[in-house]
Formats: sequence, C-alpha cells, structure tokens
Amino acid sequence: MLRDITIGQFFSGNSLIHRLDPRFKIVITFIYILMLFTGNSILCLAIGAVYTAAAVLLSHIPAKMFVKSVKPLMPFLLLTAVINIFFLDGGDVYFKWHFIKITSEGVSVSVFMIIRIILLIAGSSLLTYTTSPITLTDAIERLLSPLKKIKVPVHELAMMMSIALRFIPTLIEETDKIISAQKARGAEIDSGNFMSRAKNMIAILVPLFVSSFRRADELATAMECRCYRGGEGRTRLRQLKSESRDYIALAVTLIFYAFVIAVNFLFVS
Repeated sequence: MLRDITIGQFFSGNSLIHRLDPRFKIVITFIYILMLFTGNSILCLAIGAVYTAAAVLLSHIPAKMFVKSVKPLMPFLLLTAVINIFFLDGGDVYFKWHFIKITSEGVSVSVFMIIRIILLIAGSSLLTYTTSPITLTDAIERLLSPLKKIKVPVHELAMMMSIALRFIPTLIEETDKIISAQKARGAEIDSGNFMSRAKNMIAILVPLFVSSFRRADELATAMECRCYRGGEGRTRLRQLKSESRDYIALAVTLIFYAFVIAVNFLFVS
C-alpha cells in the first residue's frame, strides 16, 4: 500500500504539460479545484472529467500512476460513501430495514462526492508529476513575491513547501523499509485487534522519527556547507519565461470553468 503512494513524485518528460510555465500550472491547478467545487451536478463533473482526461493524455504519464494516487484513499472514499448512503434522506427509498434506509439522494450524493474527490486527486497530482521540486519552488516564490513588501519570508516559505513535497516519497520508502525490517524480526504489525495494531505502530514511528530528524540535520548541514543564506541576493540558473502555450492553456481552463458556471446557472438554479 505504501508503494502505491505517489504524492510529491516527479516524472521527467517533454510533454506539453511538462513544458508549461510552472507559475501558470499552479494558477491553473487552483482554477481546476474551483471548477470541481463550483459544479453542483453530475454534468459539471463530466466537464471536469473531460478536462482531466485531456490533461492526463497530454502529460504522457501512464494512467496507472493516477490510479496509484487514488488507491491509498479508497478506504476513506468508501467510508464517505457509506455515511452518505445511510444517513441522507430524500428522494425515492430503495431499501429500508429498521433504522437503515437507502434513498436516491444518498446514492447520488455518494457517487457525486467520490467522483469529485477522484478528479481532484488525479488533476492536482499533475502539478507535482510534471514539475520538478526546484522549478516548483521558483514558481511559488515568484507568485508570492508581492508579499515581500510586507516582510513575508517568501523564499523560505517556498523552500519549506518544496522540501516537504520532495521528502514525502523518501519518508514513504523509509517507512516501507522499517516495516519490512520489523517483520523480519518477528513483529506482528498487521495482526491483532485495533489496540494491538496501534501499539505495534510504535515500533515503526520511533525509528521513523529518528530517521526523519537525522535526514533533516544532514540536509541543514549540506545547505550550510554550500553557503545557503536564504533568498537575499540569490540568482537563478533558469529564468521563468511565459510563452503563448501558457496563455492558451490558461484560456482553455477558464473556458471550461465558464462552462461549469453556465451549467450551474442554467440547470441547477
């Protein structure tokens, strides 16, 4: 299960999505999230699904990677669906037994929520899949640069966000190694009741915390050895430049967003 988590990973490539300006990709991602949460009908989500499918095809990233990004959240999705199905009243009654009742509204809301979350994860994953951590840091810093006027440490914030994303796959891999090592020593991590499993997690969390602090200390030492002193007076090897394809991608995203707003206005209100 841990190996299926792909959050924070970057897949090198030369697709159209890879070559977009990272600043535009961040803005487009926010508009995409607004698009999904603005839509209040299945038709709106269908528009979002078409947009997501087109972006995935243009990125040339295998579809199985997006399936892996959703797979770890399946228990949460199923729990959300069950809660909505059994605790929402309204519409036609499909099944009723004592206090348990399944209605058409509960089923429709459950399906709507699951589709929305899956699209949100798949679409948002494109940002990290197609953008390197260093480029993402530069883009975040450039977008937040106006905050420097009010003494906000923009570079430091962008660096922390980038490091956090970069080390998610590393910590997942470290956790998997610790679990394998504990099982090799005879630890029964996956057996027993809930309380037993919670106690067994201590054997994983303690070495994981120790390893995380050690990596953080090594990273700080490496940055100091390279004379890192923050963003003041710092130059960049690659300068971010926007091109016509960036504006076209932003315009297409806004058009899809406008379609969602129009559908809401015409069919929902």
